[in-house]
Amino acid sequence: MASLKEVLDQNVREGDLYEKKERGFVQCFACGHCCRIPEGQPGVCKVRFNRDGMLYVPWGYVGGVQCDPIEKKPFFHAFPGALAYSFGMLGCDLHCSYCQNWVTSQALRDPEAVSPPLRATPEALVDDALRQGAKVLVSTYNEPLITSEWAVAVFKEARAAGLKTAFVSNGNGTPQVLEYLRPWIDFYKVDLKSFDDRHYRQLGGRIDPILWTIRRLHQMGIWVEIVTLLIPGFNDSSDELQRLTEFLAGVSPDIPWHVTAFHKDYKMGDPADTTPEDLLRAAEIGKKTGLRYIYAGNLPGMVRDSENTRCPNCRELLIERYGYLITKYRLTSQGLCPKCGIGIPGRWAPEFQGQITAYPFMPQVLPRAGRPSSGLRIIAN
Repeated sequence: MASLKEVLDQNVREGDLYEKKERGFVQCFACGHCCRIPEGQPGVCKVRFNRDGMLYVPWGYVGGVQCDPIEKKPFFHAFPGALAYSFGMLGCDLHCSYCQNWVTSQALRDPEAVSPPLRATPEALVDDALRQGAKVLVSTYNEPLITSEWAVAVFKEARAAGLKTAFVSNGNGTPQVLEYLRPWIDFYKVDLKSFDDRHYRQLGGRIDPILWTIRRLHQMGIWVEIVTLLIPGFNDSSDELQRLTEFLAGVSPDIPWHVTAFHKDYKMGDPADTTPEDLLRAAEIGKKTGLRYIYAGNLPGMVRDSENTRCPNCRELLIERYGYLITKYRLTSQGLCPKCGIGIPGRWAPEFQGQITAYPFMPQVLPRAGRPSSGLRIIAN
């Protein structure tokens, strides 16, 4: 029986995001590590590797698919209520000890992280997304930057079908990968995990590429929302939160910041779970540094008004939420406050069309008339 690595090594194609170097080396530009990889070896992510002086990258499979309310990603200012068809591959360029998607992200790094890949095509994924009623295709679950070639292939098909596209990412980008993605991506969520380079190095990265990526995405006009998982004793000091939110406000005070609750997961079982009071304290710091749209997440009904969108000018309630459920929607068709007329930054549909679901669900993968079977099936190993 083939190992997971042997299976994945057969589901590859030559990458786009690399340069050939001397003595058979290749340099990869998919993420901020910019790995210089010798013959026969993988990069930090474990899934991009050098074979015969060429960089091979993941292709033709997914590690899983799921239908989510777009609020779960979380995007609160991008087509509220839309169904997001979420797919991911395997592997990551970081190794966070609290990762909630570790079964997919830590494949090939952690022997307990085993997720049988499903053979797929871009056409099959888009067909299934349309069948479920999705408006957005989202690359997530692993780190999508390291599988950008596959994401772009899927997104090209999605765009042709009228769908929006998004990344849910750690933001460890490069100029090369962002330019590669630029024509094909609409929304981008970045996990800003800390504002301390020492903390980032504990997770296997550096802070500078993440801060550069946030600035660059905003400059490129891609809609950006930021998430910080608030972990007691790790990144929750008032000083660190002030520096973090000052940075975001300096890029744009209109960038939504989601501060979400940590719970014990994977290898991090020591800190206490984040409380509603912790989230509200962080939100207050963000307000004082000038951020206009701050959301406290993961604790529905326990964070007062911090799940809702209000007009920053007149404080009119525009979108009311409970968890991922939208209970009130009052933006105009142009994305304006109905009371004072100010424009609310985001990507809005002409009208709110309700929600297919406020909870994640697994799609039923069925053949579609006029096409062969979707082909989403476990790759034999």
